Amino acid sequence: MSLPENNHPTAISIQIAVASLDSTEAFYAGILDLPVMRALTVTGVSGHLVMECEGWRLIFVEEGAVLRNHPILEERFQENEKGVGMTLHFPVVDIEEIFDAVMEEELEIVYPLRTHPYGVKEFWCLDPDGYLVVLEESMRPT
Repeated sequence: MSLPENNHPTAISIQIAVASLDSTEAFYAGILDLPVMRALTVTGVSGHLVMECEGWRLIFVEEGAVLRNHPILEERFQENEKGVGMTLHFPVVDIEEIFDAVMEEELEIVYPLRTHPYGVKEFWCLDPDGYLVVLEESMRPT
């Protein structure tokens, strides 16, 4: 399979339902210092957050907005926890500071900060909605 070549700058978009855009923004933009922006919307359209980088886009939307637009999904949302089976990996800088901030916010740490012999520091945590997030910082000189 190959992706279509067209005039669209983003080849892949992933939409993630969250309980609160404010909590999500505080985690991804505030604590992780990732490029998350509030999307401009028109009246009557639910707000959302967008993170874009080199051909992909991650879109965070509030679960309530998803259910208003797609009520057929309500039963599935009730039966399944958000985040199960999905892992988001992000390269970061200053991983020790990020780890301390995640600990301070009392978010769940799945694997604590550790240094691997292949030159990477990483830790795994759950975001405010239970999505598994892996943060890694290369220790190799750039």
